[in-house]
Amino acid sequence: MKKKIIIRILAGLAILTAVASVVIYFVLKDDKPWMAFYFACCGGLLVFNFLLSLFLVNRNIKDK
Repeated sequence: MKKKIIIRILAGLAILTAVASVVIYFVLKDDKPWMAFYFACCGGLLVFNFLLSLFLVNRNIKDK
């Protein structure tokens, strides 16, 4: 039960961060292209970290 809740939270955070990164990229793309690229890269790195955490939780937490 605990494993399933943690997995859902991490997956939700990864999806929310990915959507927010894409939205902020398209909002800032015309005015400040370097800032848009920076925010998109930061969001991508955060999504990667969430997915890595998801993999490690799925692999190492034992569900009883």
